[in-house]
Formats: sequence, structure tokens, C-alpha cells
Amino acid sequence: MTTTDPEAPGLAPLISGIVQDAQSLLRQQLTLFQTEVKHDLTRTKDAVIPISIGVAVSAVTMILLCLTIVYALVWIWPQLPLFAAFGIVTVILGIIGGALIYTGKAKFDSFNPLPEKTVEGLKENIQWTTKT
Repeated sequence: MTTTDPEAPGLAPLISGIVQDAQSLLRQQLTLFQTEVKHDLTRTKDAVIPISIGVAVSAVTMILLCLTIVYALVWIWPQLPLFAAFGIVTVILGIIGGALIYTGKAKFDSFNPLPEKTVEGLKENIQWTTKT
């Protein structure tokens, strides 16, 4: 003979409580994620502003340095025409820039920037989802 405790909770309220707890935990995790993303974006913005200003100032500095080199070449060799000095500096900077671009492209081509394992996992998940 079995007896049931009339005060014992049923299965439905227990499952309902678990589902509510899971939903609450998910909401809390999403809130934490949003807060972290906002904090990271603020920190990123605070870092990007001085970097951007520094890049702009450095670009102006490089232009002035190139002009200084041009006029230094004309000062060293007075018979050198100004256009020739500009041409020499331009060609040298072009060669350096081309070499840097070539080196960067070679390094970039040597690896896949996408996480291959993650992409494969996503493909498998999509295939599994479309099968069901």
C-alpha cells in the first residue's frame, strides 16, 4: 500500500521552477554580456582617439620629413634640380612601401584568418539543423 504525501510538490511545479531559473540565468548572462561589451567599447573608444590623433600627427610629420630630405638633397647638390630631388625621394619611398606591402601580403597569405575549427563546427551545426 502506497501513501502519497499531500504536501509534497508535484512534478509540474518542479519543472516550472527549473525552467524559470534557467530563463533567469540566461537573462543575467545576457545582461552581463551587454555590460561587458559596453565597457569594452568605451575602453576601445578611449584608446582609439589618441591613436587616431597620433597617426594624423605622424602622417604630417612624415610629409614634412620628406620635404626636408628633398631640400637637403638640393642643398647638398646645388646643381640638382628640385624636381629630381622630389623624384629621388618618391622612388625611394615607393620601393620601401612596395616592399612592405609585399611582405605583409606574403605573411597574410601564409595563414587563414578565419578560425577553421569554428567554421567547420558551424557547417556541421547547419547541416545537422537542416536534416531535422
